[in-house]
Amino acid sequence: MQAYCVKCRAKREIKNPKTITMKNKRPATQGVCPVCGTKMFRIGKA
Repeated sequence: MQAYCVKCRAKREIKNPKTITMKNKRPATQGVCPVCGTKMFRIGKA
């Protein structure tokens, strides 16, 4: 799955993706940028 990296300013493939549920019960995916190591976040089902 791809997400936008704020630090790199580019869409990248998420490294170590984890499916989570936000407080409002919506699904999301959280992971790490493979280039810079910044946290990445994408709302929606995987």
